[in-house]
Amino acid sequence: MEGCVFTKKDYQSELKPIWCPGCGDFGVLSCIYQALAAVGVPPHRLAFLSGIGCSSRIPGYTTAYGFNSVHGRSLPMAIGVKVANPELTVLAAGGDGDGFSIGGGHISHAVRRNPDITYIVMDNHIYGLTKGQAGPTTVPGTISVTTPYGLSETPVNPLLQVLASGCGFVAQGGTHDLKGLTKMIEEGIRYKGFAFIDVHSPCVTYGREEDQSKELKAKSELLADLNHDPSDKIAAYRIAEEYGKKLYCGVLYRKDGLTELATMHKQVQKNAKAAGDYPRDEVFKRNFLVH
Repeated sequence: MEGCVFTKKDYQSELKPIWCPGCGDFGVLSCIYQALAAVGVPPHRLAFLSGIGCSSRIPGYTTAYGFNSVHGRSLPMAIGVKVANPELTVLAAGGDGDGFSIGGGHISHAVRRNPDITYIVMDNHIYGLTKGQAGPTTVPGTISVTTPYGLSETPVNPLLQVLASGCGFVAQGGTHDLKGLTKMIEEGIRYKGFAFIDVHSPCVTYGREEDQSKELKAKSELLADLNHDPSDKIAAYRIAEEYGKKLYCGVLYRKDGLTELATMHKQVQKNAKAAGDYPRDEVFKRNFLVH
């Protein structure tokens, strides 16, 4: 299969999605298929890991080596797979609750280790699978089954959190712009290092009216139209601070992770030689998780 030209159908499993009609995750899944075809990843060289939740069903709808883990554990599983077989293209998926509540302690460590993994978070500001409880990104004032009088807590800002952790690729999109989202996911897969993509994917059953596709489109703006420089981290922080207010779509921040990794790699090799130890290249690949 090496050298073949793949289409989105090559990544579609026989399982049919069972999301609610109109769920934004249908669009995300379609974009993932198209992005993988554009990159040309052979299905047998692809691993897809997830946690628990509506969006975490995605691996089962692909022909990749997939694993649906426990709640909040998609990143540890994905890193484990990358360590075991660095040659695989590894993707991780989950919801905002899966990634920034129960799994919230893993994101900063995944970022600092900088594995070559693309992490796609479907952000709908609510717990959908468990019937509409308030989640870590739920907007203050939201009335839900767990906040019948309105939520009074400050929500997590995923964009600021991953930026502050040092993530080298941070992007934001929505299912109201599938063409733009496909390109964004493709860029994330091609990026050598840890890539984070926050996708505003509406929950049509328990989500707020303000978070549905029509409303997202009305409040969204392309970063490309604003001449945003993705290498400007300060500008990226300013954009990230608008999370939940304005939907800026595109790559907020991107740095060349390979240059930094190469410098670290050389230093470790130098230290190993000074100690009289000459590990195989495979050891270094597993150490840095990017090759």
